[in-house]
Amino acid sequence: MAARIASKPKRSTKSRLTPARIIELLDGEYGTLPWRPAGDPIAELVLTLLSQNTSDSNSGRAFIRLLNEFPDYESLLDADVKKIEKAIQPGGLAPTKAPRMQAMLREVWSRRGSFDLTFLQEMPLEEARAWLRSLPGVGPKTAACVLLFSLGMPALPVDTHVHRVAIRLGLIPEKSTAEQAFELLEPMLKPEQVYPFHIQLIKHGRRTCSARKPRCGECPLAMGCPSAES
Repeated sequence: MAARIASKPKRSTKSRLTPARIIELLDGEYGTLPWRPAGDPIAELVLTLLSQNTSDSNSGRAFIRLLNEFPDYESLLDADVKKIEKAIQPGGLAPTKAPRMQAMLREVWSRRGSFDLTFLQEMPLEEARAWLRSLPGVGPKTAACVLLFSLGMPALPVDTHVHRVAIRLGLIPEKSTAEQAFELLEPMLKPEQVYPFHIQLIKHGRRTCSARKPRCGECPLAMGCPSAES
């Protein structure tokens, strides 16, 4: 009988790094930023909608042009959608984003009679998230951005960098969608870890763990990263 050829042990696809250790190592690499909620949830809601499928600089330009063109959010409710579209043109996908933004603002006004969303801070996290997600055009990332950056609530936004780095680290399965990633990652984190985890994975994805050419040789997480080992 022919001798059996020993097969190579399969490489683990699971991270050997805990979220706490990932944050610690990336804090050491990139420095730390304090969590200081901006306290303007309606502005964050509009800005996050504008940021979809474009760069921060483009969405910022679109937001500033919108504020320059319209005196307040109430003036957007019955504005000609073509004028909104023209104002936000630098952010891209203006024909899609303009009517979506108007519908979202109309719904907020219909429910609340104002654009003050600070009441969400008094709600449990999941209720506040559900309220935001019930608005037209608001998905899990947009809702999480409003909760995290404006209201100081520990909701995790999953953008393309967080998604990619989390997969490479083996924190979530390779074929996870962005929505599945949010559902898997957020429960791994303590409330105080959500902000630094989000911020540091974005920095890491932009500076080191890029989409096409990750610099694994310079990565502070390489010793526990399945992708770096391969």
